[in-house]
Amino acid sequence: MITFSNAKINIGLNIIGKRLDGYHNLETVFYPIPIEDPLEIHITDKSDSTINLFTFGKKIEGDTSTNLVVQAYELLKKDFKLPSVNVYLYKNIPSGAGLGGGSSNASFTLKLLNEKLNLNLSTQQLEDYAKQLGADCPFFIQNKPVFAEGIGELFTPIPLDLNGYKLVLIKPQLFISTKEAFQGIQPHQAENLLLDCIKLPIHKWKDYIFNDFERPLFSSYPELKDIKAYLYEYGAIYASVSGSGPSIYGIFDAEHPLPDLSAYTEHYTCNL
Repeated sequence: MITFSNAKINIGLNIIGKRLDGYHNLETVFYPIPIEDPLEIHITDKSDSTINLFTFGKKIEGDTSTNLVVQAYELLKKDFKLPSVNVYLYKNIPSGAGLGGGSSNASFTLKLLNEKLNLNLSTQQLEDYAKQLGADCPFFIQNKPVFAEGIGELFTPIPLDLNGYKLVLIKPQLFISTKEAFQGIQPHQAENLLLDCIKLPIHKWKDYIFNDFERPLFSSYPELKDIKAYLYEYGAIYASVSGSGPSIYGIFDAEHPLPDLSAYTEHYTCNL
């Protein structure tokens, strides 16, 4: 059984306060995008409950045992007698890019195991499991646009539909850790409420919706600022860093010609 685990972008990201547990409260909009990792699960004839993960495509850093796909299986194994499985993951979504690729892989693993093994878990139960794997993992259970609060785990569904637009996404050859990204952040209350701003016509987003990570990232990595400016120069209606970066996306009208991306090693285009 195969599924396609998709990425997401952040539209706006406001860091509004630091919590006692060391995390930050934020507000953002998660929007699913059709940049995908094929994910396939096969039941083996082994008698024990084990998972073997085979990865292809983009290299995944770290030990396999720490991969969120493996952790999703192990989490369900605590409550269910699972058969041994082989999982085949083709990585197309870049890692560490602010696109939620690993979180998506984990949540789609939960959903696929639930369906394939007839575990009969409800949507709420799947979200509860996903929450144990990462703050944004539950988003990929329903995989619909949401306004996210808290540390990114409290969701309010929103009627946002970007169907008919095109997306250009550029992933620079940079690694920016979450710790580094937060070093330049000064939490503050946003001047405009994101939940109100997201309801504005998309051509107004440029003046009202911002990502707080951009200012410190652009100061440290001027090439990111240049990429965003390039997307606007060639007709993007809205452009932004996604999450804590370094990916930058631009949203274009369906009929607008897309910019030349040959200068960027890693780039993606898709219809929303």
